[in-house]
Amino acid sequence: MHYGLGIDAGGTYTDAVILRGSDGAIVDSYKSFTTYPELENGIKDALDHLNPEYLKQVNLVSVSTTLSTNSLLESTGMPVGLVLVGEHPDNEPYPGEHIISISGGHDPRGTEEFELDLSKLNYFARNTKDHVSAYAVSAIFSTRNPEHELRVKELLTKETGLPVVCGHELTQALGAYERSITAVLNAQLIPITYKFVNSVAKDLKKRGINARILMLKGDGSVYNIEDAMEKPVETIFSGPAASLLGASYLAKKDTCAVIDVGGTSTDVAMLKEGIPEISESGSVVGGWKTRVRAMKMETFANGGDSHVWVKDKEINIGPRRVIPLCIAAEKYPDFIRILKRNRILSRQMMDIHYQPTKFFVRTDYPAKGLSEKEAQLLKYINYEPVSINDLSDTSNVPPSNKVLDSLLQKRLIQAIGFTPTDALHVLKVYNQWNYHAADLGAFYLSKFSQMGKFEFCSLVRKMLASNMGFGLMSYIYPHHPEEVIRDGVNGEYPAGYCVNVPTVLLGGPVKSYTDDFRSIIGGDIIVPEYAEVGNAIGALVGKGVKKVEMLIRAQSPEELDKNFFVFSPLGRHGVVTYSEAIEHAIDIGKDIVLDYVERCGVSRQETEINITSKTASPPDWTHVPLQTIITVMGVGNPLMVLKD
Repeated sequence: MHYGLGIDAGGTYTDAVILRGSDGAIVDSYKSFTTYPELENGIKDALDHLNPEYLKQVNLVSVSTTLSTNSLLESTGMPVGLVLVGEHPDNEPYPGEHIISISGGHDPRGTEEFELDLSKLNYFARNTKDHVSAYAVSAIFSTRNPEHELRVKELLTKETGLPVVCGHELTQALGAYERSITAVLNAQLIPITYKFVNSVAKDLKKRGINARILMLKGDGSVYNIEDAMEKPVETIFSGPAASLLGASYLAKKDTCAVIDVGGTSTDVAMLKEGIPEISESGSVVGGWKTRVRAMKMETFANGGDSHVWVKDKEINIGPRRVIPLCIAAEKYPDFIRILKRNRILSRQMMDIHYQPTKFFVRTDYPAKGLSEKEAQLLKYINYEPVSINDLSDTSNVPPSNKVLDSLLQKRLIQAIGFTPTDALHVLKVYNQWNYHAADLGAFYLSKFSQMGKFEFCSLVRKMLASNMGFGLMSYIYPHHPEEVIRDGVNGEYPAGYCVNVPTVLLGGPVKSYTDDFRSIIGGDIIVPEYAEVGNAIGALVGKGVKKVEMLIRAQSPEELDKNFFVFSPLGRHGVVTYSEAIEHAIDIGKDIVLDYVERCGVSRQETEINITSKTASPPDWTHVPLQTIITVMGVGNPLMVLKD
């Protein structure tokens, strides 16, 4: 019997599932906390709780993770050296400070326009190799001819021995600036991903699991672990991709909307006839526009562990995640006593940090680059929860929100507070953790909102369901003003929403929100079995998909019916006739596609190949097409290796 193991390392929770190959049934699962800064510790904990007999028979492992996204969002990627070949935009910012521009570059036909000048590159390499972890190279029109990028890569590799990423290796799309950004971000992630992947592989090996390891990309397809370490930037947004695929698999629906309620955030996406919507223009991450293909989605900073706080009798949810009170009481044995003796604050002082239910605790992240005020405050925060009152007493001055925010942003401290998860415990619709801590928190906060604790918790639950509805409607109506959608969700109009496709809910206690959510959007709401670990399922059921585009153009504008260039990821190739160009493009595309899916564990015979052709010519054109794009797409299912 063969089994597949799916792992999703999310922002708050790390999920693992085991799927039986013979019938696709889920035979075991576990949900643990994601650990920072070492994500592999959370994965180890999840695997420790799975049936070892099943684990021994696993021959396919697939992983999705927020590691890439979070590293770029938090600017914790490794330093990179950037080499720009040719005249790139000089009025645009680039990530990093080790940048050099050298002469070179090609024209749109792939012909060398400026000679490549490597004279300054040796000096740049020698002076940066001890300060960077990798290099990125971007040349003008390298997608038409990568020769200059490859020559720069060869020199940098020889001089430094460090990884070197070329823009043409990541995308065939035009746009020199976006291609440069993509190359830099990818280079930043290589050391981080290498460390993560290696630790996961070592853990699997220790358990006697000799399996093929795949990673899920942001577009919902998978690639093998070697490709993932070379092109980790493609794992951006793999978490939302996993939720979409997992929801479809669990609910057995090819067309559906999906809402994944995590601890930190909620993701909304849609699947149509088994195909996710893809952002073809490229993803934006951390404010940088890239050429990375990813699923179209809507994400908002509200989740089960979002901070619930009160100011001027008004209840607020988020935007930051905190450790729920009910979990803190399980994690820290003395927490209930600390919570009970915490002094009530005056209404005038209350804001997002000054709450009777807000506490702070130190993390294992190393403290670097702190300001004097940050270092001073950090001395008073240790590995046991401390209240805002106690911080004010020990430091002799109330801590500023600016300093607290900075320490939270740097992950040096973590906040504890009341959350929607606590509210569900008080309402007794979810009982995973400590009820008494949640109940105490609800009692404190409800006083400031002038309502009973059950009324307070019911309103918190309804507010999160409303935010879920707002996220879905914002996705469906992307061009409608935010305030109009919000008013519609909140019932301000004598008309309501009705979604005509099933909506699948994923996440821990999502069943608790079903009734409130249904009253907002109507339609069919599905909470499938194993909804709490849907992302881990999604990581496992992603297919090996490779799409390659080849461009065909005449070599000369004077001779339009003979001598053609075929532009592909492998470079520029010249052929004589148009039919030869078509045949050559298809052959290259098939070779790239089949090699890719083979590395995902799918045989060539099991791969479905689809070839399309798109031409462009002026009106009344009498020659062969002015431009032809041949697209070869291959689809293979790695789960086939689980069949006996």
